Amino acid sequence: MVKILQHLKPREWLIILFSIGFIVIQVWLDLTMPDYMAEITTLVQTPGSAMRDIWIAGGMMLLCTLGSLAASITVGFFAARLSSTFSRRLRRLLFNKVDSFSMEEINQFTTDSLITRSTNDITQVQMIIAMGLQLIIRAPITAIWAITKIAGKGTEWTVATGVAVLVLSIMVIVMMIFVLPKFRKMQVLVDNMNRVTRENLTGLRVVRAYNAEDYQEAKFEKANDELTWTQLFTSKAMAFIMPVMTLVMSGVSLSVFWIGAYLINAAQGADRLPIFANMMVFSIYAMQVIMSFMMLTMIFIMLPRATVSARRICEVLDTPATILDGSRIDGISGLIGEVTFKNVGFKYPDAAEAVLNDISFTVKQGETIAFIGSTGSGKSTLINLVPRFFDTTEGEILIDGVNIREYKLEALHNKIGYVPQKAVMFKGTVYSNVAYGDNGSEFTLDQVKRAVTIAQSTDFVEAMKDDYYAEIAQGGTNISGGQKQRLSIARAVCRKPEIYIFDDSFSALDYKTDRLLRTMLKKETAGITSMIVAQRIGTIMDADRIVVLDRGRIVGNGRHNELLETCEVYRQIAISQLSEEELGKAVAS
Repeated sequence: MVKILQHLKPREWLIILFSIGFIVIQVWLDLTMPDYMAEITTLVQTPGSAMRDIWIAGGMMLLCTLGSLAASITVGFFAARLSSTFSRRLRRLLFNKVDSFSMEEINQFTTDSLITRSTNDITQVQMIIAMGLQLIIRAPITAIWAITKIAGKGTEWTVATGVAVLVLSIMVIVMMIFVLPKFRKMQVLVDNMNRVTRENLTGLRVVRAYNAEDYQEAKFEKANDELTWTQLFTSKAMAFIMPVMTLVMSGVSLSVFWIGAYLINAAQGADRLPIFANMMVFSIYAMQVIMSFMMLTMIFIMLPRATVSARRICEVLDTPATILDGSRIDGISGLIGEVTFKNVGFKYPDAAEAVLNDISFTVKQGETIAFIGSTGSGKSTLINLVPRFFDTTEGEILIDGVNIREYKLEALHNKIGYVPQKAVMFKGTVYSNVAYGDNGSEFTLDQVKRAVTIAQSTDFVEAMKDDYYAEIAQGGTNISGGQKQRLSIARAVCRKPEIYIFDDSFSALDYKTDRLLRTMLKKETAGITSMIVAQRIGTIMDADRIVVLDRGRIVGNGRHNELLETCEVYRQIAISQLSEEELGKAVAS
């Protein structure tokens, strides 16, 4: 918890010190009121006392009450403001940190866990900061000050108060032993609940298609029950604590008055009045001590969960970046869109074997290079190394003659138009999705229209209500898979990059649209390097060069007709996809 407080700014520490000052004033005023109560008690019991003196003492009590109220409101205002601004900063830091993660760091945390850390965990920290200023600081000050006030006012009363404090202390220790582990576990269970819920919502179509509603319900119920029973356990403990505290408080009051009655009865004449006054004062101070321990107990209950949340937030914020920014923004003069792989090897963290081994090739400006191979051969991994979603474990990748590790990430990404294997749409409009991102320029509607035309999307976009300003739902759920792929391609085209990366980005298109789109791309993007991963030979057979991968190694490199004769792996893929007539024409050409 202390570690996360390092993110507080100096101005906020001044607010905390300022709040502590008001807390001290509030405690002083609260603990001054019993003195006036004792004065009023003495005046009432003393014959001949002036009514004016009683009114003055009562007025001072009222002023103390109003002052305490004003101080409490001030502290509450500062606590709420401080906790809110701090939680806002934590959300921003957490979001920016996750946004800067490479795929390696993201894989360390699950999506549901990152969501919980960004919401529920930060809320826990916010609550403990808001309560902390008002309880954690106030409680010990009040307890210590009240104890000094009651010191010497009666050994019997002190013993009674000490017994009450001992009972509360034992209860707190029991809570720490049996209940706190449940509070620590609760955040993990919230993660699990989020995971199951998210899986069910994102996979709803599959769930229904396979009649798996009962299975998902059972899965949800298990996660829900586990979280519920844990919360019930902690709630029952809380339900037990409050009556015990009330019993202790009532017991202390009863003990003080019972002991006071005994002492007053044993005293003689004039000695009874000071004992009666001390009894009234002691009862109030004793309540202050007990209330302070009650506040501390509440903090002991909240603090463990907030500490776990703070640790989980710090785990994300302290995760070291594996993809470090370079300093270059340009490549070697005269080279544009040239990509070179030099003996590249890659192995995922904690994996037993490398995914890629000794990959070497060069693609010149304006060339189209395609990658094909069986599932798991490393095609997508290879293509994802270019924008540095991962860094190579062996060898190096050059763009425009410069190692990609030397580029600033912003400059590197501005050179690339990336179309992922799974098309991603954001909530917004067609225009906002196609003109997405920042490559140093804002896109006009005409530029967006041009990109949409090249991506063969004009027909369905202009058929939508509001055409280019038509709403796109989160994840693009209101358009088809093929439409999402085409808009994703239009997004890359709109950037006018040096290098296109298509990671199996034509798989959802029919053959006619696929052909038209590739023809238009080749015409409109002449002079721009293209790197294509594909499963269909028909998509890549016109490429300038085709690289065939098998188990992470290059087993073929050439044009379509060359590979049919020289590469058995490619030939087997071709036989499975093309007719004998198409194969014959290819070989003949």
